[in-house]
Amino acid sequence: MRSTFALLPLAAAFALPGVARASDDEQLWTTASATVKLSDHWRLSQEIVARFSDDRNGLYEIESNTLLGYKLSRTMTIWAGYTHDPQYEGGDFTVMERRGREQVTFDNIVKIGPAMLSARMRMEQRWREGVDGTAWRLRPYVKLVIPFHEGGKTALVLSHESFFDLNKTNFQRVQGEERMRNLIAITTPIAQNVNAEIGYLHQHGFRPQSDDSNDNVASFSLSLSF
Repeated sequence: MRSTFALLPLAAAFALPGVARASDDEQLWTTASATVKLSDHWRLSQEIVARFSDDRNGLYEIESNTLLGYKLSRTMTIWAGYTHDPQYEGGDFTVMERRGREQVTFDNIVKIGPAMLSARMRMEQRWREGVDGTAWRLRPYVKLVIPFHEGGKTALVLSHESFFDLNKTNFQRVQGEERMRNLIAITTPIAQNVNAEIGYLHQHGFRPQSDDSNDNVASFSLSLSF
C-alpha cells in the first residue's frame, strides 16, 4: 500500500492538463548519446538530438549537448557543459541558439517495489544570435524504471520534465512554467554497452493569450557507455 501511494505523484504528473484550447503537432525525435568513464570520478557525455515536425515541414532542430561530469557518490553526479542548437524551418536554417548547462543527477535514489527512481535538476542559460538578452531556465526531471522481470535489463520507463522560465527576453516570453514533457517508453540492451529506447512523448506548451500546444512525439534513442 505504501508503494502505491509513493507512485501517486508520478501518476499525477502524467495526467494531461485540462485545457479547452490547444494546437497539435506530430513529431519525431531521434537521439544518440555516449558516456565515457574518464576515471573513477570524471565522466564525459555527448548527445545529439534531431527533431522533425509536421507543422514545421520536417527538420526543425539539431541539439548537440556536451557535458563534463564529476561523480560525488554512488548516486550523485554534477555536470556542466555547452549546448549548440541550430534551428530550422523545413530543413532551412533560421536561428542559432547557444546554451550554458549545469545539472546535478541522482541515479537510482529510491526503490519502489521492483522500480527505481532517478532525478535531475538542470539549469540553462540561453542566447540567440542577433537577439539581445540571456534567458534563464530551470528543468526538474524525474524518471521511474520498472523492469519486466526481476534482474532483467528490459524495462518500462516513465518520466516527467517541467520547464520553468526564470525571466523574460525577446525570445523567452513566459515567466513560470512554459512546458512539460511526459514520456512512456521501453528500454532494452541491444549490444554490449548499447541500449535502445523507443516510446511516446507528450509535450504540452503553456502559451498565455494563445492556444496551448500539444506535441505528440515518437521518440527513439540509442545510448552507449564505455
